[in-house]
Amino acid sequence: MAVGVYNSGARANTAAQHQSPGPGATNLQTTDSINEMYRDAWSRFATGVTVITTLEPGGNVHGMTASSVASVSLDPPLVLVVIGENRESHTLVESTGRFGLSILDDGQTDIAKHFATPPEVRGEIDPQHFTALSDTPVIANAMAIMDCRVTAAHQAGDHTVFIGEVESIAIGAGKPLVWFQRQFGGFSR
Repeated sequence: MAVGVYNSGARANTAAQHQSPGPGATNLQTTDSINEMYRDAWSRFATGVTVITTLEPGGNVHGMTASSVASVSLDPPLVLVVIGENRESHTLVESTGRFGLSILDDGQTDIAKHFATPPEVRGEIDPQHFTALSDTPVIANAMAIMDCRVTAAHQAGDHTVFIGEVESIAIGAGKPLVWFQRQFGGFSR
């Protein structure tokens, strides 16, 4: 497969990096090399940035930064979030049967970084960053916020795909926060 890269109006062909081996050669990849390249390949897929929130048993807000989210259906309005089974968020969403979904504004990088940090080392976050739709906490001033009730959960590898029906929604303004090649950034036209 040939891959062309366009930069500043000039075409640089990078096909040599992606050519198949010649006759008699083998192209064996180890599980480790595939896993490393898989992560690297998906880092090239620019996504919006969201925070998935839910409540801990004591009533504190728990959250995680996530880019593995998608719209599933318009009628009824369904979204999916993908959460690793070793994450505390997984246990909490599974037990509460609810989650909030906040689509972050490009001015909310600090919030995205906070919730991307492991809970045991992230410290506290100012409560002014939260609001609520119904009973589920969400991020205040996000571009869009949704309160979702889990309607299905499907194990897929070491993650679970949670499908949630949107029971409340609010739309804000702003420009999206974007995740690309393991960095936060903005979107410009």
